[in-house]
Amino acid sequence: MKTAPPAHRMPFVLLASLLASALLLVACSGSGGGSRGPSAASGGASPSSSAAPEKTATPAPLVDPSEIVSLLAPDSIPSIDHPTFLPVPEVDFLDPREPVIAIDLGGVARAYPAQILVWHEIVNDLVGGVPVAITYCPLCNTGIAFRRPTIDGQLLDFGTSGKLYRSNLVMYDRQTQSLWPQALGEAVIGPLTGTKLRLVPVQMVSWGDWKAEHPDGSVLSRDTGASRPYGENPYGGYDRPDSSPFAFGGAAIDRRLPPKARVVGVQVGDDVEAFPYEALSARGLGGWSVVTDRVGRHDVVVFWKDGTVSAVDAPVIADSRDVGSTGVFDPTVGGRILTFRATSGGIVDEQTGSTWDIFGRAASGPLAGEELRPIVSTESFWFDWAAFHPDTRIFGTDG
Repeated sequence: MKTAPPAHRMPFVLLASLLASALLLVACSGSGGGSRGPSAASGGASPSSSAAPEKTATPAPLVDPSEIVSLLAPDSIPSIDHPTFLPVPEVDFLDPREPVIAIDLGGVARAYPAQILVWHEIVNDLVGGVPVAITYCPLCNTGIAFRRPTIDGQLLDFGTSGKLYRSNLVMYDRQTQSLWPQALGEAVIGPLTGTKLRLVPVQMVSWGDWKAEHPDGSVLSRDTGASRPYGENPYGGYDRPDSSPFAFGGAAIDRRLPPKARVVGVQVGDDVEAFPYEALSARGLGGWSVVTDRVGRHDVVVFWKDGTVSAVDAPVIADSRDVGSTGVFDPTVGGRILTFRATSGGIVDEQTGSTWDIFGRAASGPLAGEELRPIVSTESFWFDWAAFHPDTRIFGTDG
């Protein structure tokens, strides 16, 4: 296994103090967006932008602008706006346990390696004919995909604003320069304030699991137009569960779980629940686990599987510790609600004995080829999920 040079092995306390300057210097070594975005010194949008649609007045902000922390110039962390992809057999730079953000939309399956997204955070893409933004916030460990809307005749594309809101990535759209915290998926400052983005289901899973299930899929390539040490982690040691988040602001941290405990969060209507990875893995058998619950009066089933490493642990991502991966699904097939149990050979439904994979697909048995409907979920550090969903329940501890 590749070992990082000693110079990269800094404790996070140093990384926190050097993050802004370090990333800015790294960004200068490759292509970036320069001054396309809102001024880092401004509180939000620039209504005078020539690309902005005409508005009679800029709406009032939805958040206190003073809580948005400016760290970098816009696009210092450059989004990938013209992504290129490789067929699975040509990918030779990923360890089987490395995390990828997986999307399956319009019959097109793609994987976006965390080792690339940790340096770029946003990919503006077209998947199955649908404009999407694939986003990853390393500080919150949130991989979220959105449909990119067309507003006033302009298809939005997103860049990194250089700002954080409660430690979360703040995106900006280049058409109006409105600000969009990733965790909200909503414009909070600027001409499009109040506009919400439509979520697209994604999973963060291991490269090995994804390529086994999608041999004909495509993978984001390292040909990004930027020079980065892909495979290395600029946030080494960041995800220690009890450590404090970076640039969280003055908001109180929910102490029901350690700040950086991993959870997968689910929201159905106004009902919100977090499923801690620790609780899932504790119920594991042979590296598999399954739990069920009701969220928003809907049955949900959560699969967990070991074999996926953290993207923000060791200086070299492939050397990081195993944290596992999840999938959240509607357990209904053919009008029948299935019940599941974990076995040493995988997840099996009680009704037919079919075996299911982490993608919610029956791999063998009477239901082979059937697929569970994915429910939008977000893998996240606890502090981030709780900050944006303060009324969340915690599976195994609440009620």
